[in-house]
Amino acid sequence: MSDISQGLESLGQMTGQTPPRPNEPAPIYERKVDKLGRAYATGKRKNAIARVWVKPGKGKITINGRDSEVYFARPVLRMMINQPFKVTDRQGEFDVVCTVVGSGLSGQAGAVRHGISKALSDYEPALRPALKHAGFLTRDSRVVERKKYGRKKARRSFQFSKR
Repeated sequence: MSDISQGLESLGQMTGQTPPRPNEPAPIYERKVDKLGRAYATGKRKNAIARVWVKPGKGKITINGRDSEVYFARPVLRMMINQPFKVTDRQGEFDVVCTVVGSGLSGQAGAVRHGISKALSDYEPALRPALKHAGFLTRDSRVVERKKYGRKKARRSFQFSKR
């Protein structure tokens, strides 16, 4: 009986694997920048895909060749794409150029936010913990459920009638 309850350490030795150490330092991320000094990332949300380039500048955000105030007319969507800068305290320090396709405006704003966050963490790896804690580096995998046959929508059934 004592042979069975030796502990997890001996189990790791038996399989040839070493258990993870709790005081191990966090991995060191390196800066990823192209020849022009820009960081590139792809952001996704619903069916929207955003290709984002971030470089030092005056804080101008251009989406599909248009200014962010023109492309995202609703203040909530503009607030969404500025959240990564607000969390990292880098407002007005970076210019953003992005192209976004697919989905609606809300999904596109989420994709741009995801792309900006990833590009910021590539440009300045020290910002990664703050962005990760805020949840901006996680791809929101929720998508629209498909319509099933024999149903009016994804889950909605046709109205039942007794006669």
